Amino acid sequence: MRRNITAALVACAAAAAAVLGAACGGDDAGGDGVRVVATTTQIGALVREVAGDRVQLTVLLTAGADAHDYEPSPQDSRTIRQADLVLKNGIGLDDWLDDVVKNSGTKARVVVATEGIEPIEGEAHDGHGHDHGEGDPHVWHDPENVKVMAKNIAEALADVDDVNAATYRANAEAYAKKLDDVDREIMALFAPIPPAQRKVVTNHESLNYFARRYQLEIIGAIIPGTAKEAQPSAQDLAKLTDLIRSEGVKAVLAEAEIDPKVAEQLAKDTGVRVVTGVYADSLGPAGSGADTIDGMLLHNARLIAEALK
Repeated sequence: MRRNITAALVACAAAAAAVLGAACGGDDAGGDGVRVVATTTQIGALVREVAGDRVQLTVLLTAGADAHDYEPSPQDSRTIRQADLVLKNGIGLDDWLDDVVKNSGTKARVVVATEGIEPIEGEAHDGHGHDHGEGDPHVWHDPENVKVMAKNIAEALADVDDVNAATYRANAEAYAKKLDDVDREIMALFAPIPPAQRKVVTNHESLNYFARRYQLEIIGAIIPGTAKEAQPSAQDLAKLTDLIRSEGVKAVLAEAEIDPKVAEQLAKDTGVRVVTGVYADSLGPAGSGADTIDGMLLHNARLIAEALK
C-alpha cells in the first residue's frame, strides 16, 4: 500500500511539474530539439521559419512589448540558464540581455542575429538611458537585412544541432526567396506614387530602413529618437505642424504599439491622413497577419501606400 501511495505521489508531482513548465515556458514551438531563446518577436518569428518545430523556442518579449525598456524576470534567467542557444538583435536594442546571460551562469551560445548588417546612424540615446551609438536597431524593416538575419540564425542553429544543419540552411534560403517576392510586391505598391507624394511623419524614429528601401521621405517624428514613452512639447508639435504644411506631407504614421492620440490630433490639425496600426518595434499578435516579418512588411506597406495615393 505504501509503495502504491508513493508511486501515485511521484506521478502527481511529475504531472504538476509538466504543467508548470508549460505555463512558464513562454512561446514553446516544439517539445523536442535544442532549447532556443529569442529576445524579440522578430527573431522568434525567424526561428520558426528556419527551424519549424525542431527546436524548443522561448521568445522573451510578447507582441506589442518594447524591447528598449524590457525588464527581464527571474523566469527569464532560469530559461536562459537551461538554453542551448540564445539569439539577440544587437545594435543596442536588447543590451539588457547581457547581464541576464552573465548572471544566469548559462553555457548557451549567444548569437547576435544582425551580425554583418550595416546599421543606419541613429540617436545616441533613446531617452531611457539606453545607448544606441551603434546605430538604428530596427533593421528588420528592410527585407535584405531580414535575409541576413535568417542566414545567421540558420548557421547558429546548425552549430548547436548539426544533425538538422542542412534543413536549417535550406529553410533560410526558402524564406529568402519569399522575402524577395514580398519585396517585389511592396515595390509594385509604391511604384505608381510620385516622389513628391511619398513624404510622411512617423511616431518615432523606427521606420528609417523601410523608408530607405522604398524611397519614402520621413520629414520628422512626433517623438524624436527611439523613446516611445517620451512626450513631445507644445513647441515641438507646433514646429512639426509647420513642417508638415510647408513640405506637403501626405500622411502621419501611427504605430500600433503607441497611443495614436497625438498623431491623430496632428493629422486633424494639418488636414493630412493618419495611418494607424503600423507595426514598428514589434510584430503583431497571432492571427493578425503581421505575426511574421514578411506579413508585417506587407501589412505596413499596404496601409502606407493606400494613404499616399
